[in-house]
Amino acid sequence: MNAELLNAIAPAAAIIGVLTVAGWVFTTWLRVKNGYPLDGAWGQAVYPKTSDEAMERVKLLSQENAQLRAELGSVKDRLAVVERIVTDEGSRLSHEIEALRRPAN
Repeated sequence: MNAELLNAIAPAAAIIGVLTVAGWVFTTWLRVKNGYPLDGAWGQAVYPKTSDEAMERVKLLSQENAQLRAELGSVKDRLAVVERIVTDEGSRLSHEIEALRRPAN
């Protein structure tokens, strides 16, 4: 009885094993073909790309990041000034408007 069950399951298990290995080989081939780094057992790159193009791209992105941070800093400063004008100058501005509405003697 056990031998019959084993004979029935063995071909299906072999087919599943072969398909699994074939799928792994195919995905690895696609990664290599398209320039993706291969992953090790725990997800770390086996040979990370460190080409001149990649290094130049990192440098450009770092420069852009620094420019955007500086711009964001200036926008924050301008927003602080606008907030100060809106909150602090509101009562003084109202008094000046009311003074302009009163007739001059």
